[in-house]
Amino acid sequence: MRRWDFVAAYLQGELGQDEVVYCHAPPGYATTRADGRPRICRIEKPIYGMIQAGRRWQRSLFPWLLDFGFTQFESDPCVFTMTK
Repeated sequence: MRRWDFVAAYLQGELGQDEVVYCHAPPGYATTRADGRPRICRIEKPIYGMIQAGRRWQRSLFPWLLDFGFTQFESDPCVFTMTK
């Protein structure tokens, strides 16, 4: 039995074309504009803490595993196996 541990896995996902996510500026960046309004940033890739991050990573990883020859369990769709 083997398992993989992906470092920074959530950062590898992609937001959908129809998904637009905004957040406040992170610490260390200017938090207000010159006119006094708060600075808002558009998120281009999933980041840790986002509700969508895990699902976006899953959408990237699962097709790759299936194309590579893994078989997905019917009883638990998050478990894959490969027999040689």
